[in-house]
Order: sequence, then structure tokens, then C-alpha cells
Amino acid sequence: MTDPEILRYTQETGDFSHMMESIPYASWIGLQCDRFGDDLIFRLPKKEENLGNPILPAIHGGVIGGFMEMSAAIYLIMSQDTFRMPRIVDFSLDYLRAGLNRETYAECRLTRQGNRVANVMISAWQKSRSQPIATARAHFLLED
Repeated sequence: MTDPEILRYTQETGDFSHMMESIPYASWIGLQCDRFGDDLIFRLPKKEENLGNPILPAIHGGVIGGFMEMSAAIYLIMSQDTFRMPRIVDFSLDYLRAGLNRETYAECRLTRQGNRVANVMISAWQKSRSQPIATARAHFLLED
């Protein structure tokens, strides 16, 4: 499948597996996505390769950041009519608590979209949405 065909297939069926396989980093960390109506929930499964501290064990902070940034980019792709990956301009991440080695979730919210720039808020949690492990703000440059 070509990139536009993958996007069309994903939008029509809600099956994100082909899209995730076509993005090397998403595939490497095990990123998954589920659609619930208009909402997208991103999932990072429990995976030993994602650990940064095997003593706790805790997910590597870079993996958490990459998971959140990639989730925001895919969220924007799904809201656009193009398969082009938006270019990151700025990413600000706040780690709130340790991301233990368990399934981690993220949701994104578009806070502003102009002609050239989009702002997205991302929240990641493990047990409860009310206790996020990290929050982030991302600014993306949208390509024409």
C-alpha cells in the first residue's frame, strides 16, 4: 500500500496496524491506537525493550516522550487529508511520576490549528486518567 492508501484504509476501517507498521519508530516501541467514536486512544504495551531502569522497572523517559510525540503526530495525520508527517517545531514535556513497566495510554487534544501551525496537548497515564505520568505540549508545522 502507498502512504495515501494506508491513510484511507485506516480512516475507513479504524484498523491502525498498517499505519503503525509503516512508521518505523512507532513499530519499534510497539505503539498501538484504538478509535472510540471520534476519540483516539494511543497505547504503549508493556515491553522489556522500552525499559530505562530495570530495577524499578520503569519505562525510559525518552520512550515516554517519543510515544507522546508520535501519538500527537499521528493524531494530526488522522485529522488532516494528507499522509505527510507534520514537522515538530517545539515539544515541552512534564514528567509527573515514574512510568512503571505496564501498559501506558495517551490521548491528544488539538488546542489550536492555523494554516501553518497546530498546537496539541498530550496526556499519558497508566492506571487512571486522573493520575497522568506525563503531560506535554507540541507545536507542529503543517505542510501543504
